[in-house]
Amino acid sequence: MARKKNPFVFLDVAIGDDRAGKMVFELFADVVPKTAENFGALCTGEKGVGKTTISPLYYRGTKFHKIMKGLMAQGGDFSKNNGTGGESIYGGTFEDENFVLSHDDRGLLSMANTGPNTNGSQFFITFKPAPLLTGRILSLASLFLEMMC
Repeated sequence: MARKKNPFVFLDVAIGDDRAGKMVFELFADVVPKTAENFGALCTGEKGVGKTTISPLYYRGTKFHKIMKGLMAQGGDFSKNNGTGGESIYGGTFEDENFVLSHDDRGLLSMANTGPNTNGSQFFITFKPAPLLTGRILSLASLFLEMMC
């Protein structure tokens, strides 16, 4: 039996009203299937409206509400767009699957949360290796292709 390939998703990025480019990520569904399913569905908007936020479960139109120069950009708050909202496709938050993947490269996409087992919709993308996060933060994807305008 052949191993199922990991899915790819993309984020279109704009700065203000100007298109900045597209980032394509490989989701590590073979390592963190539930987390990959959550992120992929939030990219497509296929799951409808959230149980706790009563907002569309969809990243379209959301902002990177936190940027730490040289380290990372955080986004994914589709309900409030300020870092205090969002939820998973499972309703509220969900548990950490594992911490197998290390934060040893730039372009890693990881879940942003408020502690153990509090994954929702917020995520961040690393601009450089962040080894201090390994074993503490759930990584779920890697930047596969970056097309900037």
